[in-house]
Amino acid sequence: MRKSICFLSMLFMGLFVVSIVNNGNSAQASGEPKFEFQEKENRIDLGTIYTDESEEINLEVEFKNTGTEPLVVSHVRACCGTRIKDWTKEPVNPGETGTIEVHFRLAPRPHNINRTVLTMSNDPGGQKVLRIRGRVAHRD
Repeated sequence: MRKSICFLSMLFMGLFVVSIVNNGNSAQASGEPKFEFQEKENRIDLGTIYTDESEEINLEVEFKNTGTEPLVVSHVRACCGTRIKDWTKEPVNPGETGTIEVHFRLAPRPHNINRTVLTMSNDPGGQKVLRIRGRVAHRD
């Protein structure tokens, strides 16, 4: 039973990868929207935040449509206590930008910040991921 579940999982993942590759190839040929975060390597580095500085983080993250057709962001979600306040819901024309408003609270203790924002759109490349990193520390 365990082997068949493992086999089916591997088969499903393989088919998923093949469909993504095929969609990417057809998008280049026919002209499609393309979602790109404006952040370098899809990462935001908050650096070090001290426990006495801030309990709340509010970010306005920009994305751009670098494709040739209008981009529609249908869904945005975030992990572990991160809230998506709003995002550009109307179509973003080629060359234009949209925004995603991200909010989260920081615990007043030393820890690493590791947050992700996931977007779904009509970009044939599928889901895009933005990573937010940083560190909360005590002031020396």
